[in-house]
Amino acid sequence: MIWKTPNHKRFDNIIKNIPLFAELSDEEIERIERIVTKKNFARDQIVLFEEDTSSYMYIVYAGKVRVVKQSKEGREQIITIHKKSDFFGEMALLDGRTAPATVIAHEDAVIGLISRGDFEQHLLSHEKIRSKFIDLLCAQLRDSWAMIKILSFDNAEQRIMGVLERMHELYGVVDDRGGIINVKLTHQQIANYASVTRETVTRVLNRLEKDAVIEILDGKTVLLSKLFFTKIKEVT
Repeated sequence: MIWKTPNHKRFDNIIKNIPLFAELSDEEIERIERIVTKKNFARDQIVLFEEDTSSYMYIVYAGKVRVVKQSKEGREQIITIHKKSDFFGEMALLDGRTAPATVIAHEDAVIGLISRGDFEQHLLSHEKIRSKFIDLLCAQLRDSWAMIKILSFDNAEQRIMGVLERMHELYGVVDDRGGIINVKLTHQQIANYASVTRETVTRVLNRLEKDAVIEILDGKTVLLSKLFFTKIKEVT
């Protein structure tokens, strides 16, 4: 795997703002910073292939990445999207198994990687960090249930609205008009998330926009109107 070496200022507060490390002292934070290798990734560049996921834990220092399961035909099924200060891969390092997913830069991103050896030596040996892993397991279970809920909806419109609601829960910004999803998704990416076709997503989004349920801002950013939240309650 080939990475570009970044040329950027130090991201001093990222580690400190991650819940996993929140209770560590400044000295302990500094030790962790020294074991993190930061890399630049361009939009849509592979960060980790599935076979590499048991070798690294990663931290998002800037930008966003998407975690996807790729079919034999090359189609992406989006599992989740990680933003600044999120991290992933710690569970694969714990059990030694690869995660059934590939990590791709959703936009230009700076990623910090921690190798298995450093993870075991510096993180697993720390009692406070070990105790945090229980909370992480619970959070991952909630994410899994959210995905199952979306795929259980009866029709495409409900699934797509479920995806939009989930994106708002994770990346939403409150607005007087409703809520803005602060991550740009293509119709194909929404389709992959909802397990429908891109054409279906385009048709549904056009209908929702015509009915003033959503509004498409600057091409890809989505505004969910107050009517959206009323409608989604009816199906959930």
